[in-house]
Amino acid sequence: MPHLDPDRLSLLALYDDWLDEDGREHLGSCSVCSEDYAALRRAVSAVKTTPDASSLEAPGPHVWAGIHRELGLSTAVQEDPLATVRDAPGTRPQPGAGPQPQPAQQPGAAQEPGVAPVHERAPDQPVSLDARRRTAAWWQRPGTWLAAAAAATVLVAGATVWSLNQSTTPLAQAELTPLAQHSATGSAKVVEAADGSRTLEVKLSKDEAQGYQEVWLIAPDLSRLVSLGVMNSDSGTFAVPAGLELTDFPIVDVSDEPVDGNPAHSSVSIVRGTLNT
Repeated sequence: MPHLDPDRLSLLALYDDWLDEDGREHLGSCSVCSEDYAALRRAVSAVKTTPDASSLEAPGPHVWAGIHRELGLSTAVQEDPLATVRDAPGTRPQPGAGPQPQPAQQPGAAQEPGVAPVHERAPDQPVSLDARRRTAAWWQRPGTWLAAAAAATVLVAGATVWSLNQSTTPLAQAELTPLAQHSATGSAKVVEAADGSRTLEVKLSKDEAQGYQEVWLIAPDLSRLVSLGVMNSDSGTFAVPAGLELTDFPIVDVSDEPVDGNPAHSSVSIVRGTLNT
């Protein structure tokens, strides 16, 4: 059985109930698919887990300034989105977050020209992050940012799995022509993935089987053959056994098999072609 489709793995990671029995059996025996699934599950768990934000502090404006500079963002988003959180009444100023309070003037002391008097006040009292969060818009809340980051991790992980599975190298191909009493045509292609696994991709113009279609690799003298699996539509992808030399089995054959429980070739071929190895 070929590797599981990345979309199916992503759905399984999200809902934990999306594979048929054959897919689950493959996932239990394939190290590549199981590792990809485990990575996606970790990302989903991070999204669904509510973080403990009780001890978090709103970062100073220099943090957003650095993000804005490194990403080259426009002036339209230059303002620190957490400014309203830090500026909430009673919120402790962050180091370097702005002008610090000036010492209180003594009674009767002269003020410098043009400088407003500074009134003495009680020291700032710590304010919990929950209190700050109530004063902020939803998109300014740290918990929302964490959830968004975790969701982005899921998307990146899924895209990574998809890109790795799409990174293949063509090895051989064949034009499939109809045999007696059939008119279907098609093509076959063997590709190699980055991990060295090989798959045979078969496409037909139509399904002409009276029973079911089975895909084979056959030796040049037709004395030996290897079944790759059943094709339930006009196309399919099949794993090529490790160690099988394509030069020893270059003929691609799609047969019409009766539902009789006999695993041997029916001797009724719909299309056939030779790989240009």
